[in-house]
Amino acid sequence: MPKPLSLSFDPIARADESWKQRWGSVPSMAAITSIMRAQQILLAEVDAAVKPYGLTFARYEALVLLTFSKSGELPMSKIGERLMVHPTSVTNTVDRLVRSGLVAKRPNPHDGRGTLASITDRGREVVESATRDLMAMDFGLGAYDAEECGEIFAMLRPLRVSAGDFDEE
Repeated sequence: MPKPLSLSFDPIARADESWKQRWGSVPSMAAITSIMRAQQILLAEVDAAVKPYGLTFARYEALVLLTFSKSGELPMSKIGERLMVHPTSVTNTVDRLVRSGLVAKRPNPHDGRGTLASITDRGREVVESATRDLMAMDFGLGAYDAEECGEIFAMLRPLRVSAGDFDEE
């Protein structure tokens, strides 16, 4: 059974209490508000960790994805698919990485209209350093142990499946 929300200093708990008084109990309102605030906190922390490398977390994710590929390169469309972002966002992210010298682009020889993004040697160096920093700060989740991180992942899975992020097998 979840612990009751403390009203002392938690603005989300206070909003939940006000919500209850006005519209009745809706636990999902407090949950979504807390999730969105946590996302803001985590994004600010991880962006601060990768900022010295000229990255945002979105650019870091793209670099990591390229390091996971056998050849260090992927079609732009595949990057968008795997990162679950719009093609315009992929183009913006990769173009910034190209300007930073961390990624190169070239025409895809297997698709006349497509473009391949390739991680550069400098990109590999940067992603290794940034990864060490992010791991040292537990990707902003240092308040949780490994088991709790697993629980968070498991709790969010049904939401992701219902949104079509992936097929559950």
